[in-house]
Amino acid sequence: MTIDRRELLAGTAVGLVALNASSALAGPGKPKPQLAAGSHKPVDLPFDPKQLDGLSEAMLVSHHDNNYAGAVKNLNKVELDLDKTDKDTPGYLVTALRERELTYTNSVILHERYFGNLGGDGKIAGAIGKRLDAAFTSQARWEELFRATAMGLGGGSGWVVLDLSLQTGDLRIYGSQGHSQAVATGVPLLVLDMFEHAYAIDFGAAHAKYVDAFFKNVDWSVVDKRLTRADKAMAALG
Repeated sequence: MTIDRRELLAGTAVGLVALNASSALAGPGKPKPQLAAGSHKPVDLPFDPKQLDGLSEAMLVSHHDNNYAGAVKNLNKVELDLDKTDKDTPGYLVTALRERELTYTNSVILHERYFGNLGGDGKIAGAIGKRLDAAFTSQARWEELFRATAMGLGGGSGWVVLDLSLQTGDLRIYGSQGHSQAVATGVPLLVLDMFEHAYAIDFGAAHAKYVDAFFKNVDWSVVDKRLTRADKAMAALG
């Protein structure tokens, strides 16, 4: 997707993922080509689901193959339906399709970020550690706030996201009860899925145990790389 800088800074509502920012981070000077409507494809799990500590292969594969891949499938369908709209299409139908497009787009990207930051040993390393210290006074305090946000969503649905704001350069924690609540210029660095489908198979209603397992498996090298790309995007915006 080609995004100019002014559009990126304006940050139209794109749910938790700040879609414009994510697109700008695809690569320096190499914007991705425009995707044809309905051509999104699921991304494979970036880790061996048998190897995660405390998160079962059955749950991870079900989450990926049903919830995430289902969002990809539905996004493709909505895009094809939108491609058929014209000046005579009723406004309520266009509005409904746009709402679904936003929801499924955010679901796809957030799921990819969630799976992408799993598969590690849970040990914070790299520049991200110092940035967490600076933003939250300590890594321990950051984790306390992140966990508290997750616990507030337990038993319901939503996402917890550590964002870098392209508006201010700050690191912030945001919680959402759905796919279409967002900080418009937030770049997601660490994503935790708190929808029940992410943990019920293994933990039932014990979402605190799921959060513990999540932290054991975070790949902080991925989070650190996201931070580097986000900082570059911030610098490019001027």
